[in-house]
Amino acid sequence: MSTLPIASATSGSLGAVGEIAVIKLGGSTLVDDALRRDFARDVVRLHEAGLRPVVVHGGGPQISTELERRGLASEFKNGLRVTSDAAMDVVRMVLAGVVQRELVGLINECRPLAVGLTGEDTDMLTATRHRPEIDGRLVDIGRVGTIAHVAPQLLESLLADGLIPIVSSIARSMEDTHVHNVNADTVAAALATALRASKLLLVTDVAGLYANWPHTDEIHERLTAKELEDLLPELSTGMLPKMRGCLDAVRGGVRSAHVIDGRHRGAVLNAVLTDQPVGTTVLPDIPGAMT
Repeated sequence: MSTLPIASATSGSLGAVGEIAVIKLGGSTLVDDALRRDFARDVVRLHEAGLRPVVVHGGGPQISTELERRGLASEFKNGLRVTSDAAMDVVRMVLAGVVQRELVGLINECRPLAVGLTGEDTDMLTATRHRPEIDGRLVDIGRVGTIAHVAPQLLESLLADGLIPIVSSIARSMEDTHVHNVNADTVAAALATALRASKLLLVTDVAGLYANWPHTDEIHERLTAKELEDLLPELSTGMLPKMRGCLDAVRGGVRSAHVIDGRHRGAVLNAVLTDQPVGTTVLPDIPGAMT
């Protein structure tokens, strides 16, 4: 067991003692061994600084690889994976049996703090079937869910015991005995709201929300909820779940939401513990709101 030194947070710092930070890990950070290890160490550093991190993870690249290995198609609509019953078996296996276990192991190499769970555990997450509207009609995309209810008591108990929950984005169906695949950005936003987190961080493999992609690499460094809401119709399907999650979180009481580039070492620490501009920050529509 190794302890990673970092100055403790104080009640006046950007990441104050006892505050909850929900961190969603996705993109290339999930498939790059060095980046995953850096991320695990940063999460432990946040814990040692007195914060209470909750990690939500995706697993898109790993799921696509396993689907291809089994001869199953990967298809996306409105930025969401079309999930047949057979594909759902793969999603469940990869998220809870591979990606989650790797993250738990990496964190526990630093300090034995990580506990892996899914939205199925204690019915922490329940969902209804999601049918997105595409070209004016509702489309069936299989076992993809919309979060209907969050029961955060299990997470609250784990946090109270000083542990770090690692959550796979699977939810129990409210309509039958099956489970649903839920976008991890959406899950992270729902958990951040239910836990009254101070921050939501979406760690991905882009610099932030681009202002006019692909014509410029300039990003929006800071947006209010209303400014982001006005931009949503223009966004690409890949960024839409992330930015919708940020909007829902700050509208739900989370103090700030951030889309940050996990390819840069220390990005998570900088976003939580410093006032350095990192990626895109979304703030509530409140004058003088602080990060």
